[in-house]
Amino acid sequence: MLNNKLLDNPVQHFIRTNLNSDLQELALKGSPFHGIQTVELLQQIQSKLKCHKKLPTWFNSEGMYYPDKLNIEQTSSEATADFKRRLVSGGSLFDLTGGFGVDSYYFSKQIDRVVHCECDEKLSEIVMHNFKVLNRENISCLNADGLEILRQNNQRFDWIYLDPSRRDDHKKKRVFVQDCTPDVSKHLEFLFKYSNNIMVKLSPMLDIQAALSVLPNTENIYVVAVKNEVKELLFILKNGVLDEPKLNAVNLNTDQPSFEFLIQQEQESTIQFNPPLKYLYEPNSAVLKAGGFKSIARIFGLSKLDKHTHLYTSNSLVKSFPGKVYRVRSVLPYQKKQLKRQFSGLKATLKTRHFPKSVNQLKSELKTVEGDDFLLLFTSVNHKKMVLLLDQKQIFNKS
Repeated sequence: MLNNKLLDNPVQHFIRTNLNSDLQELALKGSPFHGIQTVELLQQIQSKLKCHKKLPTWFNSEGMYYPDKLNIEQTSSEATADFKRRLVSGGSLFDLTGGFGVDSYYFSKQIDRVVHCECDEKLSEIVMHNFKVLNRENISCLNADGLEILRQNNQRFDWIYLDPSRRDDHKKKRVFVQDCTPDVSKHLEFLFKYSNNIMVKLSPMLDIQAALSVLPNTENIYVVAVKNEVKELLFILKNGVLDEPKLNAVNLNTDQPSFEFLIQQEQESTIQFNPPLKYLYEPNSAVLKAGGFKSIARIFGLSKLDKHTHLYTSNSLVKSFPGKVYRVRSVLPYQKKQLKRQFSGLKATLKTRHFPKSVNQLKSELKTVEGDDFLLLFTSVNHKKMVLLLDQKQIFNKS
């Protein structure tokens, strides 16, 4: 049962005004409200604070009830939930593993009727309350096992969505499809009885090929990054589809374009190698996770610096590249004494790619100061160590 006293105006004001307070001091003072325990107040403050950047709608809405902060950490961000919304259509969607309900909330903006299933009774009650605050009248909340609900009601949906739990009974993280709850690979035939379209959210740490081996009928895979940090993998499964899936790399909250390719094309592509030319290209994290190392060179007409590093180059500028683009000002051999004379005391940003020394080691050697006068990229090409002096500002596609 929820403690509705936490929703009283004085309590809500206390929570808002203590978001930046020392929680240890608050704990020592105890709860100033009758019928509310100190631990309940601290939980609301901690969880609301977790929503600040990740879930601004929840953070800024009055009268929200927050669960344990672990539920906030495990839920989708609003940025990724809004992206998922754009991948579905139709009249009905069944969210089999509802959680805190962020995905259901965004699906409800695209789908006429959404069913949110959550086994945890308190979390389900919290979500139901928050949906009322957010005026989402087209979402039904059920405190039940989603698989059992499907089996009992025998009702078809346009979409089924799953975000399997990636923690075991001891709260340890799990990555492989077979280790998650529920194990989607075991229930595919059953799920396709109730929808022809299934979306599965999986760990960004998961090996894509390993997932494909247990998830046939995959039509599309989306590698979703936010500001160059991969957050989730989305597998779109279609009943009866046996064709090769398409990989899509997306970097949200940047001006970088999405990138797509087929696995077979990647395997069959050839690649040219060249020393650094006029422009240098660094693919974003979503492209790298998707594994489009040869496809990106083929599609954009680029050469690769070295087979061991995913950096690319060209003499003609490619403006629509999904990553960072720099102009190469000069290429210097890695000669420690000469570089120290040239850059000692100067403000520079150092980066390494396929180089035996770390950034901190190089800063110590060259005696540079952190700053933005120079951008030095240390790398190896054909076993030759070199330093690329790049324009500090990216030409296009800032992340």
